[in-house]
Amino acid sequence: MEPFTNYPPATFETVWAALQETDKLQKENALQLEKSSAEFDRRLEKSSTDFDRRIKKLEEITGSWANNHGCFAEEYFFNSFYKGKQNFFGEKFDEIRKNLKGTETDDEFDIVMLNGHSIGIVEVKFKANKNDVPKVLKKIDAFRINFPKYQNHKIYLGLATLAFYPLLEEECINRGIAIIKQAGDTVVINDSHLRAY
Repeated sequence: MEPFTNYPPATFETVWAALQETDKLQKENALQLEKSSAEFDRRLEKSSTDFDRRIKKLEEITGSWANNHGCFAEEYFFNSFYKGKQNFFGEKFDEIRKNLKGTETDDEFDIVMLNGHSIGIVEVKFKANKNDVPKVLKKIDAFRINFPKYQNHKIYLGLATLAFYPLLEEECINRGIAIIKQAGDTVVINDSHLRAY
């Protein structure tokens, strides 16, 4: 390596030429960076669009599966109640309805049983979890808002699911919600802890 002393001394012209060359290189680099950035953005946008399209399709498929499972569970439990035509929650109900829509809010009630003084509301889940219990409890006020002519009726709540686990059952028992589950070909109702609201 040659020592610095062997280079000719810098003059105004050589420094100016070096600055202009540096400026030219910076502009070329900036232009190249801008082109690369634009290409990266274009590819990222295309990739993101493809990814979003695939996620949307996946959501449609899984949503369809979830809806099918939910519909199956609703149909199973509704048919079990309808065919049974017996007493539930210690009451004899005269009428049973499925997927009753609210008149004032967008609430939907999966299974509703009626008689002259009591209402049975059953929330149906394919696979329920502990977070569903507060949603079941909200059905009381929602029903009274949507159907004010039943204001003085006692309301009984039930959670029907094809898959119960001990903590969920315990939470239902503590809140006075009937446990309704499948056991083989029959529906088992545990309502010994039931509370009228």
